[in-house]
Amino acid sequence: MDPTTERNMKWVPGFGAMLLVLLSHVTSALEVPLDLPQPPTITLQSPKDYIFDPRENIVIHCEAKGKPNPSFSWTRNGTHFDVEKDSKVLMKPGSGTLVIDISGEKAEAYEGTYQCTAHNEHGTAVSNNIVIRQSRSPLWSKERNEAITVQMGVSLVLQCRPPAGLPPPVIFWMDNNFQKLQLDQRVSQALNGDLYFSNVLREDTRSDYICYARFPHTQTIQQKQPISVTVLDMETMNETVAALYNITEFYSDSPEGVRRPGFMMPLGPTSTKMVLRGETLELECIAEGLPTPEMSWQKDGGELPSSRTSFENFKKTLKISDVNEADGGNYRCTAANNLGTVHHIIKVTVKAAPFWVSAPRNLVLAPNETGILTCRVSGEPKPKISWFVNGVPIENAPEDHTRKVDDDTVILSNVQSGSSAVYQCNASNEFGYLMANAFVSVLAEAPRVLTPPNQVYQVITNNPALLHCSSFGSPIPTITWFKDSQISIKNGDLYVIHENGTLEIHVAQSLNSGKYTCIATNNLGIKENHVFLEVKESTRILKQPEYKVVQRGMSAVFECKVKHDPSLVPTMTWLKDSGELPDDERFEVDTDSLTVKHVTDEDEGTYTCIMNTTLDHDSASAMLTVVEKPDPPTDLELTDQTDRSVQLSWIPGDDHNSPTEKFLIQYEDLLHQPGLWINLTDVGGTSTTAQLNLSPFVYYSFRVLAQNPVGYSSPSQPSRQYRTNPAAPDENPSDVRGVGTESDNLVISWTPLTGFQSNGPGLEYKVLWRQKDMDGDWLSKNVANVSHFVVTGIPTFVPFEIKVQAMNDYGSGPEPEVFIGHSGEDLPLSAPESVQVMVHNSTLAEVHWEPVSFPSVRGKLQGYKVYYHRERGLHETEKMMDEEEQVLTFSGNRSEGRLPGLQPYSLYKLFIRVINSKGEGPQSPSKTFETPEGVPGPPSFLKVLNPSLDSLTLEWGPPMNNNGRLAGYTLKYQPVNTTNELGPVKVMTLMANETTITLSNLNSSMLYKFYLSAKTIKGSGPIITEEAFTVMDTAHTQPPVDKGKGPTEPPHPTSPITQSLPPPFHKAPPVGPAFGTVNTSVSEDGAAISWEYFGHHKNVFVEYIVENSKEDWKKELVNSSHSHMIKGLKPGTSYRVRVVARDPADPTVHSTDEVLVTVPAVPSRQVDIATQGWFIGLMCAIALLILVLLIVCFIKRNKGGKYPVKEKEDAHQDPEIQPMKEDDGTFGEYSDTEDHKPLKGSRTPSNGTVRRDESDDSLVDYGEGGDGQFNEDGSFIGQYSGKKEKDTHEGNESSEAPSPVNAMNSFV
Repeated sequence: MDPTTERNMKWVPGFGAMLLVLLSHVTSALEVPLDLPQPPTITLQSPKDYIFDPRENIVIHCEAKGKPNPSFSWTRNGTHFDVEKDSKVLMKPGSGTLVIDISGEKAEAYEGTYQCTAHNEHGTAVSNNIVIRQSRSPLWSKERNEAITVQMGVSLVLQCRPPAGLPPPVIFWMDNNFQKLQLDQRVSQALNGDLYFSNVLREDTRSDYICYARFPHTQTIQQKQPISVTVLDMETMNETVAALYNITEFYSDSPEGVRRPGFMMPLGPTSTKMVLRGETLELECIAEGLPTPEMSWQKDGGELPSSRTSFENFKKTLKISDVNEADGGNYRCTAANNLGTVHHIIKVTVKAAPFWVSAPRNLVLAPNETGILTCRVSGEPKPKISWFVNGVPIENAPEDHTRKVDDDTVILSNVQSGSSAVYQCNASNEFGYLMANAFVSVLAEAPRVLTPPNQVYQVITNNPALLHCSSFGSPIPTITWFKDSQISIKNGDLYVIHENGTLEIHVAQSLNSGKYTCIATNNLGIKENHVFLEVKESTRILKQPEYKVVQRGMSAVFECKVKHDPSLVPTMTWLKDSGELPDDERFEVDTDSLTVKHVTDEDEGTYTCIMNTTLDHDSASAMLTVVEKPDPPTDLELTDQTDRSVQLSWIPGDDHNSPTEKFLIQYEDLLHQPGLWINLTDVGGTSTTAQLNLSPFVYYSFRVLAQNPVGYSSPSQPSRQYRTNPAAPDENPSDVRGVGTESDNLVISWTPLTGFQSNGPGLEYKVLWRQKDMDGDWLSKNVANVSHFVVTGIPTFVPFEIKVQAMNDYGSGPEPEVFIGHSGEDLPLSAPESVQVMVHNSTLAEVHWEPVSFPSVRGKLQGYKVYYHRERGLHETEKMMDEEEQVLTFSGNRSEGRLPGLQPYSLYKLFIRVINSKGEGPQSPSKTFETPEGVPGPPSFLKVLNPSLDSLTLEWGPPMNNNGRLAGYTLKYQPVNTTNELGPVKVMTLMANETTITLSNLNSSMLYKFYLSAKTIKGSGPIITEEAFTVMDTAHTQPPVDKGKGPTEPPHPTSPITQSLPPPFHKAPPVGPAFGTVNTSVSEDGAAISWEYFGHHKNVFVEYIVENSKEDWKKELVNSSHSHMIKGLKPGTSYRVRVVARDPADPTVHSTDEVLVTVPAVPSRQVDIATQGWFIGLMCAIALLILVLLIVCFIKRNKGGKYPVKEKEDAHQDPEIQPMKEDDGTFGEYSDTEDHKPLKGSRTPSNGTVRRDESDDSLVDYGEGGDGQFNEDGSFIGQYSGKKEKDTHEGNESSEAPSPVNAMNSFV
């Protein structure tokens, strides 16, 4: 886009000719298409100051565009430059660029000020004035440099004074060997190239101080004649001062030596400096003094701009870049040494060449519009503004009444076609000038959208999105935006429509993705363009690489797991220290990791993973530190040697990036244990010495190992050998003890001293002993090279005092410690007496005895052993032969103990022995005791035999352990219905000699659970359970229940069953299929369906569909019924029928198999008898007969006669509807307490009867909605509800007892 094209202002008429309203169009530049007429625009020109190399051609650039293409011309030094007349000058075709061939010519002839002009029929544009100058590198003027002799410590300046070049040369100092002089705080080079010494030293003496000047354009270097400097100290200076005075200058400003600082430049307390705005301010202060002064800078009344401030030349130069007016003021440089400080103030003034505030920009106006050109500049001093039209001063241009000039503004009113032109604004002051072209093009053009169509913009979420709509038109088009061709976009918090038409979304989100349409409109037409925005997820490193400390030779793995938009192709790049990874196969780059194998010291550094996509990137870094065991210490040295100590010192080795934690000092005893290194002591990792405590009579050699977190270093080289003198032992043997191995001896043993501990030759041991508490003399014996001594002929188990002392040729060890030992033990002599047994219960007894006397133990008392065994059960007459003897040991001096785990109702026998370390003493007299009765064990088995419709037989075996006299058995049982509910419990007490029982009056097809336990006088023992079904009374099959899966604990005993309602049932989940057999029958009226149902679902449907039909299934809700008549079926049609159970709380759907039902067709008759005469007559006779009978019956009824049909019904009631009585073993006792109301869940037909084939074949036919459930193990959960139903059932009053089948089903 051309940055100089803009519609700035237009005049809009209103309220008459005298009132104009100025509207401003502050828009970004408009690109005028090149196929439209337009004045020239300069697109490329050379800089204002052009210094050329005389060895190359001069190229002066001037490029322009316009319609039609512009022609070019040049002026030189203000007059026309005829390019065609100079064969050395060539203008490039299609442009105004000049190429001047200066080979073989004097380049000075082409120096001057050039200006380019571009012209077409719509106007003329001009370039800046381009000053062309030849670069120059003049020779150094010939001069003879005098040798300089100075006193040491004074200051010195070596001047360079290079020739003036174009551009100025670069200055540096070197010696004859082309080595740059070393600059520092004392010796520095000023901005003008001079070399300053704050104070000179003897080493500054040399004869080849050479100043060099390098000229950039010609790349030539010139040198000054060498300068010789000799520095003398004070004594030498006094001796040679007279001779030196005759041959050279002599510098001795401060012969006394050290001195306060002083400024060598600038001189005086203050100086001034002028700098132009935008340039770099360079301030310089160089001070002398001894010691060398240090420099510092500050600005009076303000702060130095930190972002633009830098210091060079050892803080002697202050630089401030991009100077502005605020940088003017006083700058203070301070020089300081330990003798004082000195200040210099530089007053800085900021001037400014002209600079743009608002440059004039191109105008495109429609006919009759008004526009404004502005040329706003600033500078110091204030610039002068001049206007030109097509390169001619505006005051000399043809008069134009539509144009008005007001200082920096040109107003163009009511422009017309053909008034296009190029205006130039020139602003100048004493420091420079600015010149700008701005054309005014008068056009009438419909809108154009210059942004390419269907452009796709991609942006990362949460970033701003810019959708461009670059347009052109005259008048300027109005831009509107739409999203997805429907939603109008307005300026607001989310969107900004810029004046150049660009739509900006401040924070793009995924919902902003889509198609956007921009529409450009003016009074000449409308144009639209579509662009697309795709908002992508940002690239983020989820797991950053972590700092690694790796031992040399191991592997380092850096993880870098990244999340990115799946539609963007990511590229993972790894860097090491901001550069590429080494070309080494040890570096393995995986999808989300970098592995460095066999790490070396060179692999240390910072590793960075960078994940790049086409839209964004993310990076993370981590350090790798390579560590290794430390190198061994070196240079071991022994100092401060004494008989018992020495100081060891060493030099630590390299710690390899892992700080040393400690140093371990080891020694080798070359006399006693050559070749064995023993740890002596350790010291901290920062120590390099250790004071070592030594033992006598040792030939020491030391070595040191360093330890860091990685491990120990290799040992250092051994130190020189150091021998200590012999001495008496410092310690006695350890681990002294006295123990008898026989009843009459005492073995005294000890741990011998090592050769290292012996402290000298001739090591032996003095063994001393005496009987304790006898106050006798110590007996002793000297022995050598042994670790024990045996004393014999002493009493059994007597305490002795013993001690062992070490001795050598140089004396005895310290006084030994006294230890207590005992002579040998023998078997105890006595047995415990007064053994008594106290029985606590059937399984626990407590035994008491009188302990033996201590002398009879004849050793260390270990405790007492109780031996006991079961002789027999109390109900048995013969002794048990296979009972194992049991032993309990009670440690210490005990007199009682408990015997747990006894068997009830048994005879036991026991005896006791005392024990010491030698063995057991004689046994005590035997003692017998009996345990009382306990509860018996469970019956050995329980099984069900001969189940029938209403009875079954139970058989069981006695308990394996009666644990007493068996008193009988307790049997409990209860029914379990098909909804998995537990019925009432019946309890029976059986005799001890019974092992079978037959239970009658049971319900058919019923599951029963049985609980059997044995009992003694102490109570009932554990139960054994069993389950079994009675036989079903129909061919229908009861859904199976896994045997033995019922409750494992019996319910609490209940009272005998009465006429009250049963206790609540416990429900359990169902097992087995939900449906059983399905039966069907058909008639002309429809199809009758009956089924078995064992589920709990409340919503049961009969569904049917015509065979081979694709229609939906038809449903009829039947709920808890087990039969249904489907009516309205089409005769002669086959139907598929099924029964389905659904429950909103259970996603499982249960269904029967489909059955095929065919409805018979109605037979057609050949003769319609309804039209036959004989049939009509017969019908009339029958009707008359019926009328007579009705009259007779009415008369008889009025006379009080009994209806004979009623009498017959009273005499012959259906036995199936008789209530079951309590005395016949049925469930009559469970009837509702209200005689005329059916049990909850029962269903009484309106005729008072129950069809057996529909009612008695299923135990859940009349349950409460089938809520009962079987558990998978066959047990029941839930509870029975005894709610009463309404008195009226299906609209009929019932005064009869409930059906026995219904009553049964209500309980099961």
